[in-house]
Amino acid sequence: MSSRTTSQPKRDCSQNNLAYRIARVVLRNLFFTYFQGRILHPERVPIAGPALLASNHVSFADPPLIGCCLPRSISFLARDTLFSPPWFGALLQHLNGIPIDRDGGGPSGLKVVLGRLAKGDAVLLFPEGTRSADGRLQEARGGIGLLATKAAVPVIPVRVFGLDQAWSRGQRFPRPHPSAIKFGHPVDLQALVDEAATADKARQRFLYDKIGRRIMAAIASLEPCEDTTRFGEPSAPDSRP
Repeated sequence: MSSRTTSQPKRDCSQNNLAYRIARVVLRNLFFTYFQGRILHPERVPIAGPALLASNHVSFADPPLIGCCLPRSISFLARDTLFSPPWFGALLQHLNGIPIDRDGGGPSGLKVVLGRLAKGDAVLLFPEGTRSADGRLQEARGGIGLLATKAAVPVIPVRVFGLDQAWSRGQRFPRPHPSAIKFGHPVDLQALVDEAATADKARQRFLYDKIGRRIMAAIASLEPCEDTTRFGEPSAPDSRP
């Protein structure tokens, strides 16, 4: 596997604040060194414009480390309880954190996320709703299907590998462990989204669940290696300094 960057990092076109830019540089170097990290196919995330990034959730470090992989800024959902004490809440807001209740599917949370997307932001969310206790994928909660339907933006699957061993639930401090973050191609949801837009409520609930399952299947299909276009030829090497 190549240890060099596939393509030159693109210039960040977003108007990031200073705290975000500093955090990205620090965390990116931490990911490569302490976590022996690899970034696979970040070019699949649009450099600008609205997008949903749907990732598995295995570690407290998932949001900042996924964010440091990309040349653009992203917003991410965080439990509203994490915004206390106030100093930590202010830090999360500087890092584009969006306070939301654990269910994340209430009207207020949906409105906030749609508002960020309307401004052209990329928003990271976790369809499972909470961190996995053992690193295995869980079922999606219903809110992701509703959000994908209302947003009508590209949904990019993301899978985190190894961070469940580096910083698992109940573990006070992270430890070094080989890790990788891989970005997939946008999930094809158009037919389901179009049908849900005109379906009755019972059918909509079924379609929202089906959208969630399809997104989780796309996440599950990602493997911690480069994809290839032809046998023995990577479509794009992993991204490293």
